[in-house]
Amino acid sequence: MFALGNAMTKFNGLNYADWSEKIQFQLGVMNLDMALIMDEKPAAITEDSTEDEKALLEDWERSNRLSLNLMRMTMADNVKPSIPNTENAREFMKNIKKFLSNKFEMKDMGVFEKT
Repeated sequence: MFALGNAMTKFNGLNYADWSEKIQFQLGVMNLDMALIMDEKPAAITEDSTEDEKALLEDWERSNRLSLNLMRMTMADNVKPSIPNTENAREFMKNIKKFLSNKFEMKDMGVFEKT
């Protein structure tokens, strides 16, 4: 996965559409996109959980962990601190969109323009 992360397009704060498309494609090809496509994390394991429920949670946790790692590995170092940290891959992707939304709102207000 490390070599893959180094070879992929880095998110630099301006290329979200391209980066997001490649991340989602790569995770899908590797069958690791479960954490991005499921609305919620599967229920916690209890003594009444079935083997299927246990397997689903294990698969989701693996998908989530590796998805987060790949997304973080493919972000420019100067962008990483701007994205609120979370331990949920789907939420992390939403945080990136929120970061971009706020960034462009500030630009529209002239905050980033030279005087």
